Amino acid sequence: MADLILTTFDWVPETPRGYVRDIRVRWALEEAGLPYRVKSVPFDARNAEHFSHQPFGQVPWLTDGDISIFESGAILLHLGNRSDALMPADPRGRCKALEWLFAALNSVEMASLPWSILAFSGNTGDTPGWKRLDEFLKARLQHLEPVLARREWLAGTFSVADILMADVLRLVDRFDGLEGHPACRDYVARATTRPSFVKAHADQMARQTEQQCPLSPPCGSKPTVAKPPIGDLTNPANLQLLPCSVGVRA
Repeated sequence: MADLILTTFDWVPETPRGYVRDIRVRWALEEAGLPYRVKSVPFDARNAEHFSHQPFGQVPWLTDGDISIFESGAILLHLGNRSDALMPADPRGRCKALEWLFAALNSVEMASLPWSILAFSGNTGDTPGWKRLDEFLKARLQHLEPVLARREWLAGTFSVADILMADVLRLVDRFDGLEGHPACRDYVARATTRPSFVKAHADQMARQTEQQCPLSPPCGSKPTVAKPPIGDLTNPANLQLLPCSVGVRA
């Protein structure tokens, strides 16, 4: 069996730590018990080799022998095909896992991502933009709430769909967006107490803090790099520090 190599950043600013999307791949690999290695690329010096694997300059990507895969959803599908621990074996269960994996990305994260960007930047005041995004996300959560109230896991057994959905909701919960949706919040709690997530999260945090800050000026315990005042979200230098788009570069 070919070596699985997960590539991620050698360092990220303080605020997005624990939320960079390689957590999804680490979680799946730990859940399946698949052996893997972690390789680092510089956060602040993304070269042509980086873009050859990830055309948007983000992370993660996974190397499986001579195959290189980017996008967390695509990687999880690839791993799901390698392990019954990540995908139900029966056709009906697999279809359920697939539909909920895409629902996490296309229905829920589509609403939660712009909401999280504004929440992170502090632009949550009485503005038409925030109200519209907040209503959009709440509508998605309102439909998801009864689903999660009726079942422990989305496809019957724990699967890649739960890894994606729980991680999407985890960021919303960071900004108290699951308040009023107890089934969603309980679902996140169930998922993130699994030993596979606990180890994946600890490993990610350790790796993202062990390297010296590559940016200038040097980072301290409360650096301006880690939590800058973000007002202009059209500036790529600001966007790269957002927890849900940490890979964005000019």
